[in-house]
Amino acid sequence: MSRKPKIAVIMDENTSSGGDRYDISKSYFSAIHRAGAFAFGIPYAPDMVDHVVEEFDGFLSVGGRINFPQEWYVDRDRSQYPLSDRLAVDMALMKGFLERDKPVLGICNGMQMLACLHGCRMVSDVRSSWPGALDHDGGDMRHDVDIPRGTRMADIFDADAFSVNTFHREAVVGVSSAVIVTARGTDGVVEAIEVPSYAFAMGLQWHPERLDGESHPGARIFDAFVKAAGR
Repeated sequence: MSRKPKIAVIMDENTSSGGDRYDISKSYFSAIHRAGAFAFGIPYAPDMVDHVVEEFDGFLSVGGRINFPQEWYVDRDRSQYPLSDRLAVDMALMKGFLERDKPVLGICNGMQMLACLHGCRMVSDVRSSWPGALDHDGGDMRHDVDIPRGTRMADIFDADAFSVNTFHREAVVGVSSAVIVTARGTDGVVEAIEVPSYAFAMGLQWHPERLDGESHPGARIFDAFVKAAGR
């Protein structure tokens, strides 16, 4: 039997209630396992970074609400979230995997990090910053996304549009030449990206781990991610 890929998953934490424990949805691990890989939670231990980058086949940066560097935001804006030990380890892992051209998938917070590490900029509250923006942090709300053709992610989704969940207040609004926007909400907000200079470096603003992995186009990203990690 062929070896299953090993995916490193950065742990999230309870930043909204003190940051005294790791706090992450089981759905990330279930989605990776369904796609054919083993997932391992990675704590905020800087001395583990080199070992993890060397030993694992892919990296998943999950959703969360942590304080990003001010230079990642547009002028006169800054993060409204708490400081977290996650930031330094998450960034080091993402950079390490990308330097080795190992697959990286960023979800929500992770997509924003992937984008800003490649020159993009964001806002701390998209509804107050983007004219006509939907309430992207509206609990059980869902909205449609449009998928332009001609990208690797479009080939993965194999759909022109579909409905996704939404749990984010921050959003990428300034896109660099290093990044391709692969999905937008009906209000124009960036909902997915890829960095074409790598074999697999993709990010989604929605949470595909909460979608039906068998039927929803937006959840197919895990199959592609695991396939890339197994090469």
